[in-house]
Amino acid sequence: MTHEFTNKIELIHPELSYKISGVLFKVHNKLGRFCREIQYGDLLEIELKKANIFFEREKILPIEIINKKDASNKVDFCIDDKILLDIKSKKFITKEDYFQMIRYLKFSKLHLGLIVNFRSTYLKPKRVINLD
Repeated sequence: MTHEFTNKIELIHPELSYKISGVLFKVHNKLGRFCREIQYGDLLEIELKKANIFFEREKILPIEIINKKDASNKVDFCIDDKILLDIKSKKFITKEDYFQMIRYLKFSKLHLGLIVNFRSTYLKPKRVINLD
C-alpha cells in the first residue's frame, strides 16, 4: 500500500471504530474490570449483535506457525471484515500483544487492529496499524 505524505492523519474506518468503541464501553461498564476474557467476549458478542455490527468470533487466520510459543492463529473478533479485535484482561498490554496483532493484520491483509484490555481502569482500545 502506498501513501503520499500529508499533514493530516487519516483514520482507518473511523465510523466503524467509533461504533466499536461505544460497544466496548458498554461491556466494560456492565462487567467491570476483573472478569475473564471469555466473559468479555460473550457479552461483546451480544452487544455487537444489538448494535447491528457484523463480526466473526474467533476467526482463524492463515498464519504459518513458526514455533509452539507463537502458535496462536485465532483473533478474538474480525469486525465487518475490516477490523481485528483482540481482547485482554491483564495488568497491562505487552509488546508481544502488539507484535501478535501486527502479525494478524499482515496475514489477514487488513489495516486496523484494536487491542482492548478490560482490566484497565480507564478503557482505551489500542490501535495497531498495518500499512503494508
